[in-house]
Amino acid sequence: MLLCGPSGSGKSLLAARSGLPVLRLDDFYKQGDDPSLPLVAGSSDIDWDDPASWDADAAVASIVELCGTGRTKVPVYDISRSARTGEDAVDIGRTPLFIAEGIFAAEIVERCRESGVLADALCLSRGPVKTFRRRFLRDLKEGRKSVPFLLRRGWRLMRSERSIVARQSALGAYACDRDEAMGRLAAAAAGRHPAAKNTAPVH
Repeated sequence: MLLCGPSGSGKSLLAARSGLPVLRLDDFYKQGDDPSLPLVAGSSDIDWDDPASWDADAAVASIVELCGTGRTKVPVYDISRSARTGEDAVDIGRTPLFIAEGIFAAEIVERCRESGVLADALCLSRGPVKTFRRRFLRDLKEGRKSVPFLLRRGWRLMRSERSIVARQSALGAYACDRDEAMGRLAAAAAGRHPAAKNTAPVH
């Protein structure tokens, strides 16, 4: 189950409340000194909201391995340091369904579908203002980046939230609110086909 949505839309909270095992896709960010990292246009800020800041190949490999063997190793990423600080093991045992959540999850919908491991793909949406407030308070509390950076990023993301949701929907993720997402998670866990036409059947 892929779960995406704008930063601050509540993906991690929803995943935790689902009771399902969770794979944190944000741990696949590139290192802060990677020369391929994209910059915000007209700025020296790294654009951590650009999919090019993320290692999609490694994320897909871990998802496929987790589906095939029930376990995989993943990096541990410290967002405040923009660096991988170690490695961790994810073990879901014989659980038939798990959530892979992160802001770039929609980027790998088609690859997961082609690999035969996709149950459903959801894009969580709360509205630009609510998302801005939640994202800023979370990032400030966790000390993820400097306050000026968080404000610049937050304003930019608030203005572009609708286009972010539209893009993720076009990539195959079904846009919905928290309650509908929980319903679709329950349907996937029960092996029922999701109602939306723009997402893959449950395997």
